[in-house]
Amino acid sequence: MTTSNPLGVHAGCWGFDPSPAAVTATVAAAARAGYELVELPAVDLATVDPAPVAAALARHGIAPAVSLALGADDDVTSLDPAVVARGLHRLREAVRFATLVGATYVGGVTHSAMRRYLDRPTAAGRERSVATLRTVAREAARHGVVLGVEYVNRYESNLLNTAAQAAAFVDDVGEENVVVHLDTFHAALEEADIADPAVTAGNRLGYVHASENHRGALGAGSLDWQRLLRSLLAAGYAGPITVESFSSSVVGPDASVDIALWRPQWDDPDTVAAASLDFLRAQLAAARAALATQ
Repeated sequence: MTTSNPLGVHAGCWGFDPSPAAVTATVAAAARAGYELVELPAVDLATVDPAPVAAALARHGIAPAVSLALGADDDVTSLDPAVVARGLHRLREAVRFATLVGATYVGGVTHSAMRRYLDRPTAAGRERSVATLRTVAREAARHGVVLGVEYVNRYESNLLNTAAQAAAFVDDVGEENVVVHLDTFHAALEEADIADPAVTAGNRLGYVHASENHRGALGAGSLDWQRLLRSLLAAGYAGPITVESFSSSVVGPDASVDIALWRPQWDDPDTVAAASLDFLRAQLAAARAALATQ
C-alpha cells in the first residue's frame, strides 16, 4: 500500500491564459497554496516562449505536468490523413513543451477529439489513434516523458469512456510509457462504481484528476471520496493526484463553452485551491488510516 502521492492542481483553476506572465503567476499561486505539482495546458511553441515558465517552476520549487485535449481539427481518429497529421504534430509539440519546462508527463484527451460525436466509433479510427499514440510514445520515451490517455464521458468522446476501454487501448498501444489517466469527474458519470477504475486499470494507472461530479470545489459535490481513495491506495497507486476545479467566472467565455461550464461554481481561485488541497490531504489521511486497520 502506498504512503504518499504528489498532490497537484490544474492551472485552469486560475484560468487558461497561455501567456508567460499569466502562467508564471499561476505557478506562484499553486506554490503558495502548498501544491507539489502544477498541471499546465500545452501551448503553441510558435507563439509562446516556455523559458519564463521553466524559470518560474524552478524558482518556486514546484514540478510540472502537461495536458491537452485534441479537437475536431486534429482528431487522430479522423478519416482525413491531414487531420490525423495535425493531431500527431500537436502531440509531439506537447511532448516538446514538456521537455522544455521539465515535465515528465503529458496526458489528457490524447486519443480523440474532446467533443460530442454524432456517429459511432470505428475500428479503423481506433487503430489510427493507437498507431499515432504509439509513434508519440516512442519519441516521448527518448525524453523520459510518460504519455497519459484520459478517458472522458460519452458527451466528450465516443472512443474511450471507461477505465476498461482505456486499459485495453493502452495495452494495444503497447508502450511502457503509456498509462491510463483517470479523471473522477468523468468516472462519476460513466463507471458503475467509483472504486472500479483503480482495480480495472491496475498498474496501467499513471495519473489521477481529482474532480467533483460538477467540477466545483472538492467536497462540495456527491463524489464518494473515501471509496475512491481507498480503492486507489489499496491498489498501490503512488502517482500524482491533481485537483481539477473550474469556474466560468474565472476561465472566461470561450473555455466555459468548450467544457460546458454554464454557471459559476466559485469566484476565488486562491481560496478554492487551498481548501481543495486541505480537503484532499484530510481525505487521504482518513483513507490511509482506514486501510491500516483492515
